[in-house]
Amino acid sequence: MKILAENRKAKFNYEIVEKFEAGIKLLGCEVKSVKNGNISLDGAFAQIYGNEIYLINAQIPAWQPENAPADYQPDRARKLLLKREEINHLIGKMRTERLMLIPLAVYLKKNKIKLELALGRIRRKVDKREVIKKREAEREISRNLKNY
Repeated sequence: MKILAENRKAKFNYEIVEKFEAGIKLLGCEVKSVKNGNISLDGAFAQIYGNEIYLINAQIPAWQPENAPADYQPDRARKLLLKREEINHLIGKMRTERLMLIPLAVYLKKNKIKLELALGRIRRKVDKREVIKKREAEREISRNLKNY
């Protein structure tokens, strides 16, 4: 499994509740670009339209811009491929528990491009500070253990 892109801030800004794996419906010029690692998940999120889930704000530039369609948009909405039961489960969780769908990573699995999605809650500033304090305490403990 080769990771092509990660959303590093997502694990800090959101409390992850549940993870899912989804396929992405891409154009031909986008596939080669993603396989070369030209994708950015910064500020990306997933949203429900009708009974389908779309990835919004993910930046995928065309692999060869001169050969791309004239009306190509690098930040267009892309359909995510999930099973009907998973979509219904996600819709129910998002509406009842007020959770968000966040893309965590894009990777290759058996030469197919997959997206790791997560249901998560937004962390408040106080929670983020606690996470930072825990991380610093763990670093301090590991430094002290190395010295002995």
